[in-house]
Amino acid sequence: MKIIIRATDILVSIIGLLVLSPLFIVVAIWIVLDNPGPVFYRQQRVGRNGKDFGLLKFRSMRVGSDKAGLITVGERDNRITRAGYYIRKYKLDELPQLINVLAGDMSLVGPRPEVRKYVDLYTPEQRKVLSVRPGITDYASIEYIDENRLLAQSSDPDKTYIEEIMPAKIALNMRYIEHQTIGEYFKIVFLTISKIVR
Repeated sequence: MKIIIRATDILVSIIGLLVLSPLFIVVAIWIVLDNPGPVFYRQQRVGRNGKDFGLLKFRSMRVGSDKAGLITVGERDNRITRAGYYIRKYKLDELPQLINVLAGDMSLVGPRPEVRKYVDLYTPEQRKVLSVRPGITDYASIEYIDENRLLAQSSDPDKTYIEEIMPAKIALNMRYIEHQTIGEYFKIVFLTISKIVR
């Protein structure tokens, strides 16, 4: 099953990169015209077996904004650029992760990779999510598609994330990990697309 999923990852990421290449160019130009700086943002995340890798995103925030905190609070976080607001809203910032998928750092479907700060807080049970390749989408991504809005309503976003959202997301991660099939894989892909469109 793992071989089939990996082969599907490679095929889908290659097709996706080819088909979406015009969109990549448009988004890249939009980012630079709106706020000069790098087109891509690379952040260290924790992957399979606890190994770090550089996760790629289209840059949606001003250069150096991550120094003010790792959590984005609300869609109108003042660190987000004008272009970045729409890039995030329609999940376009995640598209460069197809490169991570092709490289083998990620899968199309799997637990969203966390930064080391939060992984270090995992219990031994929660660390089971590190036994598989992290993914671009999963059940947790679908359930918490409006995570930024939830955090914006909290008086202590970091605490809310650690104590409430992170454990709930990990529980949803396990749902896929314990039932990894090609059917579940495509079900999550189509549910994600449907959620974004709606």
